[in-house]
Amino acid sequence: MRLSRITAYASSLLLAAGLTLAGAGAVHADSSTAAANYVALGDSYSSGVGAGDYDSGSGDCKRSNNAYPVLWAAANAPSSFDFTACSGAVTSDVVNNQLGPVNSATSLVSLSIGGNDAGFADVMMTCVLQSEANCVARVEEAKSFVTGTLPGRLDSTYSAISDKAPDAQVVVLGYPRFYQLEGSCVAGLTEGERAAINSAADLLNETTQKSVADHGFAFADVAGKFTGHEICSADAWLHSVNWTNIGESYHPTAAGQSGGYLPAFTSAA
Repeated sequence: MRLSRITAYASSLLLAAGLTLAGAGAVHADSSTAAANYVALGDSYSSGVGAGDYDSGSGDCKRSNNAYPVLWAAANAPSSFDFTACSGAVTSDVVNNQLGPVNSATSLVSLSIGGNDAGFADVMMTCVLQSEANCVARVEEAKSFVTGTLPGRLDSTYSAISDKAPDAQVVVLGYPRFYQLEGSCVAGLTEGERAAINSAADLLNETTQKSVADHGFAFADVAGKFTGHEICSADAWLHSVNWTNIGESYHPTAAGQSGGYLPAFTSAA
């Protein structure tokens, strides 16, 4: 059942303004991770939007103490840890605003990026507030951007990281599928809309993985970790639309960071 037109109209400005990609078991440090100089870059899936317990000093970047970079650093005690991931970041933000701590001594870098370049916020706003036909058309537009324009932006971003930290291990994390199809949801988007959004997430991951491989980086796939924990599942690790805190919509919960992103990163790093 779609939101009423009155609710949709009243909420659309909030959704447009707030919805950006703001994006385990115990792990034990070994000698290699303990010696790491680690820098965490990226968008809101890396900063931890949706996971709560935000660092007040991070402002609108909304860096969470429950985000996977913080959890990994706490478990592995690297030699240094810099956390510059920021809610709403696009590829140019990583290059222009987040690479300050990255240098020749950096040995480990993590990031998630690309969803905001592809228009994540506008896609979800269209799908929540408009018709299924408009939703699917907007998803297809985003997918065309992912295949046509995003690879060049990713290439520039990855090259900038390599230039500043040529010896670093770089781990690029993907995005989960949002929805469990034929799941428990009895309201909200149609199954067609959910399937279209999932297909866009898959394409974004596939495109990112190819660019990552071209640069010799590691790709950490989180989609499998989130299987069974999507929206409309019995144990969702992603927020659905949250009208009282719109910016956290479609972002991982604290459980999604610790149970999905952290083990994916740990395996790759």
